[in-house]
Amino acid sequence: MLAAYLLLNAVLYAIFAAASTVVPARIAAALGFTLDTQGRIEFLTVYGGLELGLAAFYAWTVYAGAPAQRVALMFSLFVYAALVLYRGAGFALYGAPGTTLMGVAGLELLMLIAAIALVLRSD
Repeated sequence: MLAAYLLLNAVLYAIFAAASTVVPARIAAALGFTLDTQGRIEFLTVYGGLELGLAAFYAWTVYAGAPAQRVALMFSLFVYAALVLYRGAGFALYGAPGTTLMGVAGLELLMLIAAIALVLRSD
């Protein structure tokens, strides 16, 4: 079950990295960004490069074995908890977002819940 969760993370981050690299203006617009030249570089770096790095990390942990998978699970728990916390704060401060951001928020929440369930199951 843990390997499937980590593989799902790898696939999702690879898809987001590819989309952010191939059609960055479209992805940025869907997320509410407007990009000048510097913004395009930053968006490509974070939404393309960082997400590609995360995809590679998660894919590697699937094959690296139990100790690496446990580290990746705890990493997921901390990252998704922070994302859900900050996205929730953003919603509270700035109002309801569009459907794209609500979808992203829902996915992050589901990934957090899955991480919590896997942590509780493994203890």
